[in-house]
Amino acid sequence: MSDTLTGLLDLMKLQAIGPDRYLGQSQDLGFKNLFGGHVLGQSLVAAANTCEGVDVHSLHAYFIRAGSTQLPIEYQVDRIRDGKSFSVRRVTAIQDNAPILILSSSFQVFETGFDHQMEMPQVPPPESLVSELEMARSVKDLIPARIREQFTCDRPIEIRQVDPINPFNPQKTPPVRYAWFRTVSAMPADPTLNKCLLAYASDFGLLATCMRPHGVTFYQPDMMTASLDHAMWFYRPFRMDEWLLYASDSPTAANGRGFNRGNIFNRQGQLVACVAQEGLIRQLSKGRETRSSQG
Repeated sequence: MSDTLTGLLDLMKLQAIGPDRYLGQSQDLGFKNLFGGHVLGQSLVAAANTCEGVDVHSLHAYFIRAGSTQLPIEYQVDRIRDGKSFSVRRVTAIQDNAPILILSSSFQVFETGFDHQMEMPQVPPPESLVSELEMARSVKDLIPARIREQFTCDRPIEIRQVDPINPFNPQKTPPVRYAWFRTVSAMPADPTLNKCLLAYASDFGLLATCMRPHGVTFYQPDMMTASLDHAMWFYRPFRMDEWLLYASDSPTAANGRGFNRGNIFNRQGQLVACVAQEGLIRQLSKGRETRSSQG
């Protein structure tokens, strides 16, 4: 297992600090604030730690405040319900005595039933594409010095976009994005851990989908972006160390917010998970002070 993946899995190991209370560590990925997927993944770990005999099938989260990369995160789990088929947990992620995220998750016992799905889009295979890391390293000198190391260092998850946008000269394109991704080395077989890592990875690039038709990117100093809420539904087994296709589109953007949705397929074309997210995409007017959190 690579050192970067080992480090990410270590971040998913929360420290128990009381009944249904856990402590997680932060990580600086070069963004202005704590990566939203980081809090999603750890929150799901906290919820799963209080469940037995059931698997997570959905989560719904609201990002309340920007998280700090310099502070640990406390997770408080409320056991809302334990039924015969479903269990529900609510998790509050806290930094500096203030909530930064609230997540509700539902867990279900395995059962059989009706089965159908949409077809996977026909896109080039991952072997024919260049990874985001390779692209970042090829333009290393253009990346701002303060984030250059984080954007060009080895990563635990490899992402290969089908039609990447030039972050320094973005062109307007339809609000559709396809990207293959997987962990850089073998994962443990634990299905819950794989789902927690998928929750973590699902926040990478999704918000960029609604920015494509406007020809803007995160790199622009006048762009203020943040995940506002995030929902996921898990349907079929998968492994994070095997290629997954993230097919996302954005039906609309208005009032400084963009809506994005995604379907995640395995290499065999099975739809394993669905995602929906609303994000802040605010272009600041000249002279307007950039705020560090949404609102």
